[in-house]
Amino acid sequence: MKLQRKNGLRATALGALALSGALVLTACGSDDNTAPDSGTKTGAASNIKCDDAKGQLLAAGSTAQKNAMDLWVKNFQAACSGVEVNYQAIGSGGGITKFNQGQVTFAGSDSALKPEEVEESKKICKGGQGINLPMVGGPVAIGYNLDGVDNLVLDAPTLAKIFDSKIKKWNDEAIAKLNPDAKLPDTEIQAFHRSDESGTTQNLHKYLSEASPADWKHDPKSKSWLAPGGQAANGSSGVAAQVKQTQGSIGYFELSYATSQSIDTVKLNTGAATPVEATTENASKAIAAAKVKGTGSDLALSLDYKTKVEGAYPIILVTYEIACDKGNKAETLPTLKAFLNYTVSDEGQKVLAEAGYAPLPAEIAAKVREIVPTLA
Repeated sequence: MKLQRKNGLRATALGALALSGALVLTACGSDDNTAPDSGTKTGAASNIKCDDAKGQLLAAGSTAQKNAMDLWVKNFQAACSGVEVNYQAIGSGGGITKFNQGQVTFAGSDSALKPEEVEESKKICKGGQGINLPMVGGPVAIGYNLDGVDNLVLDAPTLAKIFDSKIKKWNDEAIAKLNPDAKLPDTEIQAFHRSDESGTTQNLHKYLSEASPADWKHDPKSKSWLAPGGQAANGSSGVAAQVKQTQGSIGYFELSYATSQSIDTVKLNTGAATPVEATTENASKAIAAAKVKGTGSDLALSLDYKTKVEGAYPIILVTYEIACDKGNKAETLPTLKAFLNYTVSDEGQKVLAEAGYAPLPAEIAAKVREIVPTLA
């Protein structure tokens, strides 16, 4: 099958390709958790430092990073006995709400805190505030299910019109023009979007708004889906499941949901010479151009959704782990720092390739590593 061949090529490339400004995308990991003789508990072939980590760490948020978080939690708990990290993938909006209500120690969000959310966090972070720590990157894949079409190309204006219910059939002239060799059926488009508040939705909003402002008039800052029509599903997993089982469908979700379920993904005509596929390598090329817009300990990033760089996939997201810079609970602070120290370490970033994510650019990862030990 063509998708399987693509995935095989991508997996091979991950082991060999080093991107400029980004960590090498190689997979590593071990199920052998024999502790060495040093005083720090770690797994064999692992440099996970548990330090004083103990007890339970509660977190919630982004569904886009769930597969990465599952890997991190598995490795960290295997290395650090007596520690439990409980991450609920309930969506970025839900995670931020729980964080600002003091129900979780950190939240995962695919978009940075809004000013009003930072202000609200000061009630929980005594003497401090919530900060954005970028931890994982990757492409937002546009998945589709259309028999006989396995190499679909779309551009920002066409995507905007599809998700805004202005293009309703697969053989529409705009789609046909981008796919002259495809046999497009006279089938109704079934467009799926997130029902919950989501940073993934917000990143798609930002892409469509910046890459095709004439065709997408909805608020790019909204985590809620605003366009009319379409069908809703909960979480990235829910949207992916609907696309997988619905002929004529299209939806958006983090790449790992597409690869794990063998869902075809759209190539984007960005204005570069060749349409760009949703891969971790191509997302890394776009993320490498990100600029830090936050101040102090806050590392919120500015992403370029309009890039036309060859091979740069522009629908990207960076998931932040949101924590208090000061005012963390004393009983969970050591575990929080140990866990985040692992996730942003070289080892923690390298395992992201196993789940179809893009490691942080080296410069940004280095800044996160400087801040995590200062959490108080």
